[in-house]
Amino acid sequence: MNREYHRWYSHRLGRDMELLLYGHAGEPVLLLPTSRGRFYQNEDFGLVGAIADRIQAGRYLVVCADAIDEETWLNRHMHPHDRVARHAAWESYLLHEVVPLLMSRSTGGRLTLAGCSFGGFHTYNIGLRHPHVFRRLISMAGKFDTADFLDGYHDDSVYFHSCTQWLPNVSDHAQLSALQRVEMVLAVGEHDFCRPANEQLSSMLWKKDIGNHLSVWNGGIHDWPTWRHMLPTYLPW
Repeated sequence: MNREYHRWYSHRLGRDMELLLYGHAGEPVLLLPTSRGRFYQNEDFGLVGAIADRIQAGRYLVVCADAIDEETWLNRHMHPHDRVARHAAWESYLLHEVVPLLMSRSTGGRLTLAGCSFGGFHTYNIGLRHPHVFRRLISMAGKFDTADFLDGYHDDSVYFHSCTQWLPNVSDHAQLSALQRVEMVLAVGEHDFCRPANEQLSSMLWKKDIGNHLSVWNGGIHDWPTWRHMLPTYLPW
């Protein structure tokens, strides 16, 4: 399987950023790490290996991007407004630096955004904001509320980067139509503490006639063995 390491200086973030690219052809997939995870985490914990046969066969081209959670939502030493601003800069890095690389190397097809746990949080927090870019969202054990990270602070930037806040208020027909064309998967283990959050977001989406697939895995827990079984299910041949 082709595996490439990439590193460059991002002017949007003011620092070097790293990623791994897997494969030689296929549909583009952007795979995000869990909380405080790095770009190599999904390989280290076997998530890339779980779909290695599909990557090797040219079904998918996968990029595992780096995250900066300790500079954003998890940075207790920064004012909450600045945490969200830093997150917005990382979102811009993904959209304008990582996605173009991924799309230039893929051989077409819809762009998938996916991740486990905090990566699942990012998947919907970012993916729902950009339905014309990401056409399939796969969250495995995500939790989507941002309140726990912001010490009670709130402003317009917090609102628009918190999908459970702005989603219930969407009324624009074009925006709703774009969201309704995205394939959405919310997968969570039966015994996962994030299960209620997935059920809540699924319900929010359906109330806006936004179709989504909520899948509660029998016996599943909040851990990598469950997620390694999930990903090949939602990235089929």
